[in-house]
Amino acid sequence: MASSSAPLQDRVAIVTGSSRGIGREIALHLASLGAKLVINYISNSNHADSVAAEINTNQTTPRAITVRADVSNPEDVKSLFDSAEQAFNSPIHILVNSAGVLDAKYPTIANTTIESFDRIMNINARGAFLCAKEAANRLKRGGGGRIILLTTSLVDSLNTGYGAYTASKAAVEAMTKILAKELKGTGITANCVAPGAVATDMFFEGKSEELVKRIAENNLFGRIGETKDISPLVGFLASDASEWVNGQIIRVTGGSI
Repeated sequence: MASSSAPLQDRVAIVTGSSRGIGREIALHLASLGAKLVINYISNSNHADSVAAEINTNQTTPRAITVRADVSNPEDVKSLFDSAEQAFNSPIHILVNSAGVLDAKYPTIANTTIESFDRIMNINARGAFLCAKEAANRLKRGGGGRIILLTTSLVDSLNTGYGAYTASKAAVEAMTKILAKELKGTGITANCVAPGAVATDMFFEGKSEELVKRIAENNLFGRIGETKDISPLVGFLASDASEWVNGQIIRVTGGSI
């Protein structure tokens, strides 16, 4: 059993979309808890390499690798899991699906293009499905297997301008609740972490300073969330301490009004 100081010692974790933003912070946090990391990216290898290098600093053997994979492509997802098993000669214990896209124009449903809708659904909903499907078949049985999918607090607030994005994440939440039931007896848990507004490139893209200020003022802490506000919860859900938390959607918003 892992020690309390390193609750994820030598457990293998795949974090999709972990070259930047929330995924990056999650990967670094899991590494600080002792996990071995697969840093997944789709377009910018430099960012992914930077995350891996930070984890591998002062390590005698590498504890992080980078793998390019499009989560909406089933062959890429299979290759991602294969790479994790081969690199660390171990079963995979943890999947965190953080990869996601958002239409920066924030159109109404009436003005959302079919191309934008399809792209959002392919990455956010289909991608989460493919990763969760692979994890359900390949994660370590008998305890310690953790599937953690990131969604959004917008599924609760249902703000205008995010129709396709919110719908894609609502699908993920429904799948997660069903998946937890289907994994009965395996020791694998499945949960969603649903952040509110978090200061990432994806959040800021297309937003005016006035809108960002208004969103911050509508939070009980009077600020936009930071990536470090999200990663500790993911670390908990990845650990043995979270075993009794299963099939849940946990909103992490700082108390948005």
